[in-house]
Amino acid sequence: MGHQESYYRHNEAYAEFLANWDEGFYAKYADTLKPARSGGRVLDVGCGVGQVVKRLADAGFAAFGVEVSEPNVARARAAGLHCELYDGRHLPFPDGHFASVGTLNVLEHVEEPEAFLAELVRVAEPGGRVVVSSPNFFRALGWRDYHPVMRGLANKWGNARRLVAKCRQMRVAPEKVRFDRLTPIVREPFQPDDDAIVKTNGPEIAFFLERAGCRIERTQCTDRYVPRLLEWGLNLTPARHVMLNAFVVATKRK
Repeated sequence: MGHQESYYRHNEAYAEFLANWDEGFYAKYADTLKPARSGGRVLDVGCGVGQVVKRLADAGFAAFGVEVSEPNVARARAAGLHCELYDGRHLPFPDGHFASVGTLNVLEHVEEPEAFLAELVRVAEPGGRVVVSSPNFFRALGWRDYHPVMRGLANKWGNARRLVAKCRQMRVAPEKVRFDRLTPIVREPFQPDDDAIVKTNGPEIAFFLERAGCRIERTQCTDRYVPRLLEWGLNLTPARHVMLNAFVVATKRK
């Protein structure tokens, strides 16, 4: 049994935490995930207790979710949503089945993130949208950072240098690129991203989506709705790759 199954499979505290998510936390992700055509099939991978699935279903789409957590799936099904348990690795759907596929704050918790991204692309139809939103563990600019690897000047300087090195590796030795790993933090009570095992970041997410057959539409550091002018300013320069979050939108090539 892997990290996802062992940590989340029967974790009631995790389900309770997700049940209390504020709508603003996932609104931008859910709205970006909406297929271009009315009634299109859409998949939320790591759907929690189903808030995103419900938002999409209420908007008229054929919305589905998968989860590794039994308590989450039970809550989602009790609300009448199309959610099912899966193993965290292989999505139980055929190739090209969905008009759009996405995942919110999941990639940093999976054991094989490179393969996970390829699996998202596999079940998206040609021309379909793929949306990946995760924390940016290579933050070099910011404040009130919630994870230890983001805090302090030494960590921020190290994060910036590491990301520059990884971007160079993507250009000169792409076959060697892999996400950096983290040691999970174990403590009570449950806190978000204590258990993260992958140093997710925008450039690498975009790199692996492109490798899997996507065209990148945009890579942003804003994963929630903010005033339009502020969003424009935050995402105007490459500094977006060293602050806030990683929000990547891609289209599967036809």
